[in-house]
Amino acid sequence: MRGKIIKGISGFYYVNTAESGMYACRAKGIFRNRNIKPYVGDDVEIEVLDEKDREGSLTEIYPRKNVLHRPAVANIDQALLIFAAASPKPDYSLLEHILVMLHRQDIPAVICFNKSDLAEPEACDAMRRVYQNCEIPVVFTSAAERTGLADLLELMQNKTSAVAGPSGVGKSSIANCLQQNIQMETGAISRKIERGKNTTRHAQLIPVMEQTYLVDTPGFGSLSLSGVSADELWKCYREFWPYEPDCRFYGCSHINEPDCGIKRALHEGKIHPKRYENYVSIYRELKEMERCEWRKS
Repeated sequence: MRGKIIKGISGFYYVNTAESGMYACRAKGIFRNRNIKPYVGDDVEIEVLDEKDREGSLTEIYPRKNVLHRPAVANIDQALLIFAAASPKPDYSLLEHILVMLHRQDIPAVICFNKSDLAEPEACDAMRRVYQNCEIPVVFTSAAERTGLADLLELMQNKTSAVAGPSGVGKSSIANCLQQNIQMETGAISRKIERGKNTTRHAQLIPVMEQTYLVDTPGFGSLSLSGVSADELWKCYREFWPYEPDCRFYGCSHINEPDCGIKRALHEGKIHPKRYENYVSIYRELKEMERCEWRKS
């Protein structure tokens, strides 16, 4: 029977199957012998050992399309970046850092501005315009008033979405709104093995609907930009791509050089000033990191 690992605790892997629901499984020794560790998010084959007690054995792990090691989770389709539209105001710098990190790992993003009921319509329109030219879907929700959730679910359908964002923006409220109808089923399975409950820091997949999962994972929003170079940063900004060939100088930083295609597009309103402002900030941050590394070497 095929399923997906949604949680791992104390050597047990909880596998959700479309046909029969959840099973608590152990991994066969063959995986340990081959130094293969099952990850949350893995698509797996299981053998049912006890239907009454919902126990099984992992017999096969299907090929992964991607892997995140911090946290340990596989087969992510996209990241759901949840920020508040108000109270607190959106932290665009943090959002840009996460977007750069995701681009580096080739993981698409969806931006969700929650608490839209606390923001003026004009403010929401301004937030939407920041990202309208970079091919990143933006949705506005209110967990308190349960609005915008249908639009969010449509973007999540048939995908595994990892949640990232700062505290106080309603990430837990959004998660509860999306999956409250199946919370009891997941809890019933979790009670089977009490060890590690409430203390695990592993990623957990929350089934939202068939073939649709939300990844609950503390620490996903790590801001490490290792592997990103200042000179390649512009490639993380999709709306920059059409205008970079118009730059006069090879290796243009798009900051101080004359005849820069990207700065020209900025002045013509084709690139949002907020995006460009954060590009410049991150570029200088990366340059300083590179200088520090050069001094150490």
